[in-house]
Amino acid sequence: MSHPRILLAAPKSGSGKTMITCALIRALTLRGKSVQAFKCGPDYIDPMFHAKVLGIPSRNLDLFFTNEDQTRGLFLEDNHGEISVIEGVMGLYDGLGGILKEASSYHLATALKAPIVLVINARGMGRSLLAEIAGFLSMDGEKLIRGVILNQVSEGFFKSIAPVIEEELKVRVLGFFPVAKDLELESRYLGLKLPAEVEALSEKVTKAAEILEKGVNLDALLELAEEAGRNEEICALDRAFLQKGDDFSSGEILSGVRIGVAMDEAFCFYYEDNFRMLRNAGAELVFFSPLRDKALPEGIRGLLLGGGYPELLAKELEGNVSMRKAVREALENGMPSMTECGGFMYLHEAIVTQDGERHAMAGVIKAECRYAGKLVRFGYCTYHVPFPDGGTELMIRGHEFHYYDSDAPGEDFYAVKPVTGKSWRCGYLGESHLWSFGHLYYPSRPEVAKWFVDQCAEWKG
Repeated sequence: MSHPRILLAAPKSGSGKTMITCALIRALTLRGKSVQAFKCGPDYIDPMFHAKVLGIPSRNLDLFFTNEDQTRGLFLEDNHGEISVIEGVMGLYDGLGGILKEASSYHLATALKAPIVLVINARGMGRSLLAEIAGFLSMDGEKLIRGVILNQVSEGFFKSIAPVIEEELKVRVLGFFPVAKDLELESRYLGLKLPAEVEALSEKVTKAAEILEKGVNLDALLELAEEAGRNEEICALDRAFLQKGDDFSSGEILSGVRIGVAMDEAFCFYYEDNFRMLRNAGAELVFFSPLRDKALPEGIRGLLLGGGYPELLAKELEGNVSMRKAVREALENGMPSMTECGGFMYLHEAIVTQDGERHAMAGVIKAECRYAGKLVRFGYCTYHVPFPDGGTELMIRGHEFHYYDSDAPGEDFYAVKPVTGKSWRCGYLGESHLWSFGHLYYPSRPEVAKWFVDQCAEWKG
C-alpha cells in the first residue's frame, strides 16, 4: 500500500510552520484529498489545530518516545489518508537537548523516508537566504530536503530570489506565502493559544489555504509526496505490519470499565495514541468537563485528568464546588486515577495564580501549586516507576513543561533527563493511582495503560 507523505520543517520555531501546515491541509481537502495529519515531537497544541481543520484527530510521532520501528508502526496504523502531512518540531535538526539529532524532525523524516519541505521565514532577508538554505542542505546527508517555501515575503521578491536559489543551490523553490498579519497565530508561555481561543479560526485557515494555493506549487508538492509513497522500504514495512497485526490492535471493551476523562478548555492536553491504548486495553472513555459539569459521569470506575491550562481558568474551576467535591470523594474512596501536569495541579488544595490570587481546587493533595516565575521543568524525561504489582520498575517516557510548582510534588518515583542524566524524585504512586507533573506517552510502555485499566476493572466502588 502506498503512503504519500511530506514533512514540513523550518530552521527554528516561530517560522510559521503551523499556519502553513493548516493551510496546506485545508487546501488539500478542498481539492478532495483525504489527509492524515501528524506532529513530530511531544507538542499537544499544534495537533489541535490540525484536528480543528480536518475534523479528525491528528497524532504525534516522537522518536524519543518510541524507536524507529514502533514509530513507523504508529505512522502506518489506521492511516488511510491519500496523503500524510507531518509538521516538524523546532528547527529541522534540533533533537534531544537541542544538541543531538535523535528525536529531531530530520530523524523522523529519515525514519519515514519522508521528503522535507523547508519553510523559511524570509522576512527582512535578501541574498543571505542562500547562506541559510545552503547550511541546511549541507547537513542533509540523506538528501531529503526536496523543496523550499519562503514565508513572509512579497510576490515581487519571491520572483527575483527563487531563480537564484534554484540555480545556485539546486533545490526547488515551491512557492511563497506573503506577509499576512491578520493570519498570524498568537502564542503564550506553553506555545500557541488554543484553537478555541482564535477568533474565526476556520475562516482564517480557509483564507490562508486560498493564499497558499495561489503562491505555492501544490502539484509539485504532491508529486514529492507521491514519490515518497512509492518508497519500497516503507511499502515492505506496511506489508509486514499488516501481516503480523500491530501492537495497538483493538481489544474488546471490558464490561463496566468506563474511565472518566476530563476534557474542556482547562484540561485538553492528551495524546490520541494514549486514548487508543486505553481503549485497546478494554476501556470505554467518557469525557466530562470539570469546568461545567456538576457531577462525574455515571458508572465510571476510573479518572484521567490530563494537562492543560487550569491556572487560566482557576476561578471557574473553583466556582464548580460540586465537581471539586465529587473528584475528592471519588479519589478518597479509592477510585483508580492518573493525572498529568494541569490535572495534577487540580488535585491540590489550591492553585495560586500569577496575580497572587488563591483558588481552591479538589483538595486531594494537601499542598498548593503556585506560579514559580520561571520555567520549572522543560523537556523529555524517562520516569522510573516501581509499580505495586510485585515492585516491578517500569520505565515510561514522557516530558514536562510547566511554570507552576507544587509545595509537595511527591517522591514515589524518579525522573531522568536523557542527555544530562539529571534526576529528581517526583510523583505520587499507590495501588491504583499515579499522579505527577509528567506527561506520559503510553505506547513507550504499554503495560502502564493495561495496569490502569486493570485497576479500574478490579475496583469495587
